[in-house]
Amino acid sequence: MISRKMEGLVKGSSVIRAMFEEGKQMAAKYGAENVFDFSLGNPNVPAPKEVNEAIIDIVNNTDSVKLHGYMSNAGHDEVRDIIAGSLNSKYGTHYDKSNIIMTVGAAGGLNVALKAILNLGDEVIAFAPYFGEYNNYVSNFDGEMVVITPDINTFQPNLTEFEQKITNKTACVIVNSPNNPTGVIYSKETLEKMGEILEAKQKEFGRTIYLITDEPYRELAYDGAVVPWVPDHYRNTIVGYSYSKSLSLPGERIGYLVIPSEADDFEDLVSAAGVATRILGFVNAPSIMQLVIGKCVDAATDISYYDRNRNTLYDGLTKLGFKCQKPEGAFYLFMKSPVEDEKEFVNIAKKYNLLLVPGSTFACPGFVRIAYCVSYETVVNSLPKFAELARELGL
Repeated sequence: MISRKMEGLVKGSSVIRAMFEEGKQMAAKYGAENVFDFSLGNPNVPAPKEVNEAIIDIVNNTDSVKLHGYMSNAGHDEVRDIIAGSLNSKYGTHYDKSNIIMTVGAAGGLNVALKAILNLGDEVIAFAPYFGEYNNYVSNFDGEMVVITPDINTFQPNLTEFEQKITNKTACVIVNSPNNPTGVIYSKETLEKMGEILEAKQKEFGRTIYLITDEPYRELAYDGAVVPWVPDHYRNTIVGYSYSKSLSLPGERIGYLVIPSEADDFEDLVSAAGVATRILGFVNAPSIMQLVIGKCVDAATDISYYDRNRNTLYDGLTKLGFKCQKPEGAFYLFMKSPVEDEKEFVNIAKKYNLLLVPGSTFACPGFVRIAYCVSYETVVNSLPKFAELARELGL
C-alpha cells in the first residue's frame, strides 16, 4: 500500500510523460515517420563531439578510485572551479568553487534548493505559465505554491499581481527564462523591477526571500537575444543550471547550483544545500559526468538546427491561421488553442497523429505547447497534418 500523498501524485502524474508514452504506442501502430510527437523536450541534436571524446579520455586516463568514487557532496573541487571561471568570464562575476554545487540536473538542483530553504507552510511564487513539476517539488517539502496569472499578450511576468501576492510567508520565487513553455526571455527591465519589489518586501516583512532561477535553456537564444544574468538584479538569487539542453545530455542528469557569496546566510545556505544533496539520496552528482563537464564547460550544441525548426514551424502555423508568439529562446512554441477547451483541441489533433501538450499543464489553459526539438523532417512533414487540422476547425 503506497502513501496517501503518493496516491495523489500518481493520479496527477505528468501529462507530458503520459503523452510521450502514448507517442511510442502510436509510432508502433502507425510507423514512427507518420507520428508527429511534439510532447517532450528531448533534444534531437547530438551532443557535441567534445563530450564523447572527453568520456573516452577520462575513462582511459583517470585513476579508477577518483573516476568512480565519492567526492564532496558539492562535487569535484576542480570542476566547480572550472565552472566558476567560465561564469566569471561570461558575466563578470567573482565566483569560485565555494559558490558552485554540482547537481543531478536542474530538477535535482531545484529540489536541493527548496529542501534547504522551505519550512512547513512556506509559500513559493511561480509565474504562469511554468513547468508543472514545480508544484510537486514544492509539495515535496510541505510548501504552498502561489501562482501569478499570466500576461497572455507578452508572457512577461505580471509584476503588479506579483507585488500583491508576496506575504510574510513567502520564502522564495521561481523564475524560468528562456521560458518553458513560451520561449519568452524575461527582459532586463522586468528582472530589475522584480528585484526592486523583492528588496522592498524583504524589508517590509523582515525576512529573506530567495529568487531561484531555473536556467536549462540559457544557451538557447535566437536572433541575437540576450539572456540577462539574474544575480545582477537581485543579490538573493540562486541559479539552477542543467547541461540537458545546452549539451543535449538529458539522460546524464548533470547540472549545478550557483549560490552567490552576497546571498543572505551564504555559508549556512551552502552547507544546507550540501546536506540536502546527501539526504535527498543524490549523495553527489555523477562523478564521470562532472569530469566530462570539466573538459566541455564551454562546448555547445549547434542551435541553428533548432532555429531552423523554430522558423519553419512558426511560419507554417501562422500561414495556416494558428496564433502563436514567436519564441525568443528554448525550443518550445506556445500556440493559442482555436478551441476554447485546449484539451479538446489536443484530442482533435491526435486524429492527425499530432501530439501537443495542453497549456493547463503549465497553469495556462487556452494554449498548447509544441516542442520543436525534433528532426527537421518531423516539422516539415507535420505541416500538411496541421493544414488538415486547420481545415477541420475552419481556420
